[in-house]
Amino acid sequence: MTESLLRTVRASYDAIAADYAALFDDEPCRPLDRALLAAFAELVRDSGAGPVADLGCGPGRVTAHLHSLGVEVFGVDLSPRMVALARAGYPHLRFVEGRLDSLGVADGSLGGVVSWYSIIHTPPERLPAVLAEFHRVLVPGGHLLLAFQVGDEPLRLREAFGRAVELDFLRWRPDRVAEALERARFSVTARTLRQPDGTERVPQACLLARRSGAGKPPEAAAAAHHGDVSTRK
Repeated sequence: MTESLLRTVRASYDAIAADYAALFDDEPCRPLDRALLAAFAELVRDSGAGPVADLGCGPGRVTAHLHSLGVEVFGVDLSPRMVALARAGYPHLRFVEGRLDSLGVADGSLGGVVSWYSIIHTPPERLPAVLAEFHRVLVPGGHLLLAFQVGDEPLRLREAFGRAVELDFLRWRPDRVAEALERARFSVTARTLRQPDGTERVPQACLLARRSGAGKPPEAAAAAHHGDVSTRK
């Protein structure tokens, strides 16, 4: 993502953070979502490989849910207001500001990464850079859980909760995301596709993947060569 787009997304979420947190006060609420998060948590606990980063954590409810499942976890979000709400709501957990493709943690330091609807503002041409960063921070064999909306046309939002925003919610085809994961040296171990529920407009997908062994995916090698790991959420 360009710096301009990053600033736009950050400002939009800062503007609606409190209303967003109130609206999704019961998340994660859907039974299948809870089952997927529980399976991910069990895999990470059994591996004993390190902490989990909840990327695009928003007000922190998925982070807190993973913590309740016995996972050592911290949250990362682009929006300072979201991070502030998460810290206020869950003061026993750690939340930091950050961008998806430059997480500021050491290579191979995480046992798991959760990207729970956090690639929705990543332009398709920048997805490889984001997945390369996920690969970098995970230990070999570390687990990744990706959730996203399914479709081809983005949802363009210019007003939310009575406030002006500029947010394009990108939708993805599961096969396309799976192919991108494989190119980034992940092995997809499970995928789910469920129909819209409640206020949802389109189907929802989750992919569970594992980081393959040593070496960097092509996108990471190219970024290192040029000294640039540019776009983040």
